[in-house]
Amino acid sequence: MSRIGKMPVAVPQGVDVAITAEQITVKGGNGTLSRPLPTLVKVAQEGATLTFAPTDASAAANAMSGTLRALVANMVSGVSKGFEKKLNLVGVGFRAQAQGQKLNLQIGFSHPVVKDMPEGIKVATPTQTEIVISGPDRQVVGQLAAEVRAFRPPEPYKGKGIRYANERVVMKETKKK
Repeated sequence: MSRIGKMPVAVPQGVDVAITAEQITVKGGNGTLSRPLPTLVKVAQEGATLTFAPTDASAAANAMSGTLRALVANMVSGVSKGFEKKLNLVGVGFRAQAQGQKLNLQIGFSHPVVKDMPEGIKVATPTQTEIVISGPDRQVVGQLAAEVRAFRPPEPYKGKGIRYANERVVMKETKKK
C-alpha cells in the first residue's frame, strides 16, 4: 500500500467533510471544495480523521489511494488555512495594481496586461512590485501564479520579469568579442 495513502488526514475543528458515492465535499471557513471520488479508492471517516484504502490490490488503486489522500489533505488545509503565492516584479517601470477581481500589470509592453481572477481567489498588491494570490484551492492558486508569471518570465541577462518570491534567477554572462 502507498506510504502516503496509509497516513490518515486529520480534520480540524470548523471543517465539515461530506462523503457520497460519487464525490467528497470539504466545507470550512475559506469556502467549499469538492472532488469526484475514483472507484479504486474507499474513503472512510472515523471521528475527526479520514482514511483511504485501495479497493483492490492493483498498482493503479495503490497509486490512486496516495494521490487522493494528498488531494484531500490539500482541500482540508485550504478551507481551514488557505494557500498563497507571492510574486515579485523586477524591472524599471514594472507595476502591478489589484482592482477587485482584476490584476492590472504594466510590464514593459505598449499596453497594460489585465488578468481576471476566478471566483474565490483573492489578489492583493501590498506594493507596486509585489503580487499576492490567495485562495482555498492549491491547484488554482498555483496555476494562476504560473499564468501571471508567464506574461513576462525572468530573463537570464538582466533578471527583469515576474518571478516567484523565493525564486533565484541564474544570471548569464554577456557575450565577449
